[in-house]
Amino acid sequence: MSIAVFASGSGSNFEALVERSRKQHWPQPISLLLCDKPQAKALERAERLRVPAVAFHPKEYKDKAAYEQDVLHCLQEHNIEWIMLAGYMRLVGPTLLEAYPWRILNIHPSLLPAFQGKDAVRQALEYGVRWTGVTVHWVDEGMDTGPILDQKPVLVEPHDTMETLQRKVQFVEHNLYPAVMYKLLTGRILPPDPSSMELKEEQQ
Repeated sequence: MSIAVFASGSGSNFEALVERSRKQHWPQPISLLLCDKPQAKALERAERLRVPAVAFHPKEYKDKAAYEQDVLHCLQEHNIEWIMLAGYMRLVGPTLLEAYPWRILNIHPSLLPAFQGKDAVRQALEYGVRWTGVTVHWVDEGMDTGPILDQKPVLVEPHDTMETLQRKVQFVEHNLYPAVMYKLLTGRILPPDPSSMELKEEQQ
């Protein structure tokens, strides 16, 4: 059993995860990068890091369910137990949520519940907050709404620009995400009972 990372962009978090997993000898390796954008730079990182990668074209599918069914088949072929979203710009649908209850994590560049969704760093800068940060959370059916696993703050200084604040946030991301995953893999954090997600769905 192993881990898949989902990415849509440059893949800097993906690379940080792979490097940390190899340095710490994680009990389950990162054995797959899955990308929904065939031109994403994350695929170049995967090739350099010698991690198998697959790119899907979501627009070629009739709907999200059909797309995720193919994704699920790919994950099963690679014996994937955990999914780590790292700049994956799609909401995860029922097909994957039901197949991986409380086995999908995401990292978000804010102190959730503040600044959900896209451009969280820009939102924080434009809002004028003194502190923003990074959140690792479980993935549910909402946008950045799953239960929080861990958070770290990042100071927004008066001279910060989008570029400088982004670099500070990424530095924290590249350390926090692997740390949380390592704790999960070594039993220092326990995932919720899978039935708890089913109960939540029944109550809706």
